[in-house]
Amino acid sequence: MKTSLNCFLFLFLSFSTLCQERQFDPYLTLWYESPAEEWEQALPVGNGRLGAMIFGGIAEERVQINEETHWTGGPYSTTVEGGYMYLPEIQKNIFEGKPLVAHKIFGRHLMGYPVEQQKYQSTANLHLFFPENKETSGYRRWLDMGTGIVHVEYESGGVRYHREVFVSEPDQVIIIRLSSDSENALSFRAQLRGVRNMAHSNYATDYFRMDGIGDDGLVVYGKSADYLGVEGQLRYRARLKAVNKGGTIRVEGTELIVEDADAVTLCIVAATNFVNYRDVSADPELRIQNYLDNIKGKSFDRLKISAVEDYKGLFDRVCLELPVTDNSYLPTGERMKALTDSPDPALAALAYNFGRYVLISSSRQGTQPANLQGIWNEDMNPSWDSKYTTNINTEMNYWPVESGNLSECAEPLIKMVRELSDQGSDVAREHYGAGGWVFHQNTDLWRVAAPMDGPTWGTFTTGGAWLTTHLWEHFLYTSDIKYLEDVYEIIKGSVQFFMDFLVEHPNGEWLVTNPSNSPENPPEGPGYKYFYDEVTGMYYFTTICYGSTIDMQILHDLFGYFIEAADLLDRDKEFARLVKKARKRLVPPQIGSDGALQEWTEDYGQMEEKHRHFSHLYGLYPGNVISAERTPGLVDACKAVLEQRGDGGTGFSRGWKMALWARLYDGNRANSIFKGYIKEQAYPQLFAKCFTPLQVDGTLGVTAGITEMLLQSHEGLIDILPSLPDEWPAGQFSGVRARGGFELDMEWIDGRLTGLKIVSEAGNICRVKAGPVSGVFCNGRPLVTKQYNDGSIEFETEKGNEYTFQF
Repeated sequence: MKTSLNCFLFLFLSFSTLCQERQFDPYLTLWYESPAEEWEQALPVGNGRLGAMIFGGIAEERVQINEETHWTGGPYSTTVEGGYMYLPEIQKNIFEGKPLVAHKIFGRHLMGYPVEQQKYQSTANLHLFFPENKETSGYRRWLDMGTGIVHVEYESGGVRYHREVFVSEPDQVIIIRLSSDSENALSFRAQLRGVRNMAHSNYATDYFRMDGIGDDGLVVYGKSADYLGVEGQLRYRARLKAVNKGGTIRVEGTELIVEDADAVTLCIVAATNFVNYRDVSADPELRIQNYLDNIKGKSFDRLKISAVEDYKGLFDRVCLELPVTDNSYLPTGERMKALTDSPDPALAALAYNFGRYVLISSSRQGTQPANLQGIWNEDMNPSWDSKYTTNINTEMNYWPVESGNLSECAEPLIKMVRELSDQGSDVAREHYGAGGWVFHQNTDLWRVAAPMDGPTWGTFTTGGAWLTTHLWEHFLYTSDIKYLEDVYEIIKGSVQFFMDFLVEHPNGEWLVTNPSNSPENPPEGPGYKYFYDEVTGMYYFTTICYGSTIDMQILHDLFGYFIEAADLLDRDKEFARLVKKARKRLVPPQIGSDGALQEWTEDYGQMEEKHRHFSHLYGLYPGNVISAERTPGLVDACKAVLEQRGDGGTGFSRGWKMALWARLYDGNRANSIFKGYIKEQAYPQLFAKCFTPLQVDGTLGVTAGITEMLLQSHEGLIDILPSLPDEWPAGQFSGVRARGGFELDMEWIDGRLTGLKIVSEAGNICRVKAGPVSGVFCNGRPLVTKQYNDGSIEFETEKGNEYTFQF
């Protein structure tokens, strides 16, 4: 497939460009000609548990370090006993059009306590101080996503210096290799520094200590901060061990000093006493020692080979290539700026690959899920605490995990949903008088589940239900019945809560959630106005309502998934019958007087005109309630919402819009939004912005949006190139996965498929919409296919077999 694509790409390159030396792969390399000036420009590495941001400084290098379980506080609960007694009064006031009264009662009796949650912390900073350099030249700083290694290189005084930084998953260590092309040319001082919460330094309860160890090591250790009345019970430790080739090495106080070396390998390990959300009994010092014992005697080359092989085992599963242009070979920051005036389709492939890189680096089997900032955080008071926000952000982090052939990386999210059902069961009982389990819009390392922040945010009762749909998506992509049996009770528990919680609408026909909200967007209608909120201490608005559209859509999906799971596993037939009956009574999607899809059961306006969330379009994407094929009468109403709110907003908002327009088969609009995202809401290394704070949700949302432009599988068939932009006339996409347990390799030229291969991993029936197909073959033999009026074809498959298409 690659041969024909490369022939086509030749047309995109001028002769002069082809004659120039190409140093970096435009699909896999982020590269720069100067060091990072701030944390948001640094390059990330990670193994799911350890993360680091590399600045690439010349006189001073900074490597900022995170250990994923370093948070404030310790095991705690935010459940408030007896809140359910006030629920009828809240529901009555909402139905009677008194949202501010309901808001106040909810704030006093159903909010979790503490009202806020714990913070993700920064563990350490490694600073390397180099002798005053002569004039430098040839500086390059780059992230090679083909290997997962960050490099820094420059020349000074006739010597070429090189650094390599990566995080090994097999050996659980951050490796920094410093070398030069001359003997005895490498000298520097190193200090491993702790991080203090300077904003709270006058009364903080966190601390750290810095020491040297022997002749070749440094250590920083400390405890987490008390916060919100929750004792800081975490103990953390990070340790550096240096191995030099040539020269000398020694420790003076808290500094490690290297002189006249040929090369030096710095090994950094870190750990806390965290075992799980209820247990902090581990010994971080013992853990550290075990990590060091494990790498003892291993050469740099051996550590590197092991780390790269492990990483490539995930990353190399998928490859996306799109047409390159002259701009594709510019430094990444310049390349991003040039996109405004000149197409660079390959930049979309780079962004897609970076999203998969981020997910591999921040979410591996046995780790915590990717939080708002993935695994990277330099601030002891990060924006929104760098925790798990589940009214869009955490879900978006995992939108590309299955299609991106990274199913193993979904394990931390699946595990977190299971853990949330623990306190979630308490909250269901005490706050709502219901069975099952419920979770709202935020959690932290300790898996608290009660409403937080305030009623304006905390009345989002379907956060756990939304997360639970990811459990079903994992099954759809894998067809793993044993897995479904394992998570079935979690899905059922979420359904059970809502079967107890749903109340009848005053019209006697519908069932609605009450209280409810449409995340962070205030309705404009009777009883809604700005007011001084006693919970937040702010002059703000309320979002409290009944039966928000997103609630109804999530429950429509959740109930449907449960019904199907119960049928597949032959369980709970009577309960499934009741759920099916209730599902039919959920408020259907409605079109408002302005022609747009209603965000609430009532035909309200909105106080914020260009709101960043598209909650009522959940059913279009990522959900499966609204469809251009199945519900064409709602297409214009969805477009009206998208047009009214425009193509701007935060990084996560733009990633969502890309996917929404892709589901509406408008690839050019999705591509236009991608360009705006690159221009306005992406940092130079392609991390997304949430206006200004760095977040990974938009990064991963863009990856998912690009996938939806090239492949969709939510309609019971695999739709290939459904929303191909005009600027992407040729390309190849290999290893991408579709629901039903299928893995695809495809290529296209002039907007038409020229090659397609599908591997059946589960032996399911395969239905494909791929344009004019003249034949499908398995082991050289033509297959009998069934033709559909929509142009799709269907054929039976066997597990493990490969199917090729002739066009």
